[in-house]
Amino acid sequence: MSYIENLLKIFVSSAVINNIILIQFLGLCSYIGLTDSLPNSIGMSFAVIFVTVSSSILAWMIDNWILIPTGLQSALQITAFILVIGSFVGLVEMYIKKASPNLYKAMGIYLPLIATNCLILGVTFINSMNHYDFVESIVSGFGISFGYAIAMLLLAGIRERLRNSDVPEFFKGKAIAFMISGILSLAFLGFSGMIK
Repeated sequence: MSYIENLLKIFVSSAVINNIILIQFLGLCSYIGLTDSLPNSIGMSFAVIFVTVSSSILAWMIDNWILIPTGLQSALQITAFILVIGSFVGLVEMYIKKASPNLYKAMGIYLPLIATNCLILGVTFINSMNHYDFVESIVSGFGISFGYAIAMLLLAGIRERLRNSDVPEFFKGKAIAFMISGILSLAFLGFSGMIK
C-alpha cells in the first residue's frame, strides 16, 4: 500500500467508519446541545475542525520532540495536550467573539467547553497511540473533525425539518434528537468492515 493510499485509508476510517460521534460516542454534549440550529452547528463544526487539526499538529510536535525523548510522556502527556487544546480554544473564542458576536452568544457555554471536549483530547491520544507520523496525525485530526461535522450537520438538518413536522409533544427536543442519533448510528455501523 502506498503512502497516499494509507493517508486516504486513515481519513475515510476517521471520518466515516469510526465516526467519533456516531460510532465512538465522544463529544456528545455539543452534538446534542448545538444541533437545534443549523448555523450554530456549522459554526461549531468549523471551530472543532480548527482546534482539532491545530492541536494534532502541536501535540505531535510536543509528544515526539519533547516528551518521548526526555522520557516524560507518561507523566506530562495529558497536561501538555490539555494546555495545547485550551490555548487553541482561547484563540477560537476570541476570534468568534470579535467576528460574530451573535454566533458567540448562540454557542454559549459549548464554545469554551471545546477545551474539555473528550473528542479533541481523544484525537491527540489516538494519534499518539497509533504512532502516526506528522502527516498522518494531521490527516487523522482532520478526518475525525470532518466526521464530527458530518454528524452535526446531519442531525441539525433533520431537527430543523422536524421542527415543522407533526411530532408528538413528549418526543420534541432532546428526546427526538437522541432517537435520530440512534438511527444515524445504526446507519453508520453499516460502514464497519469497509476497510481492513
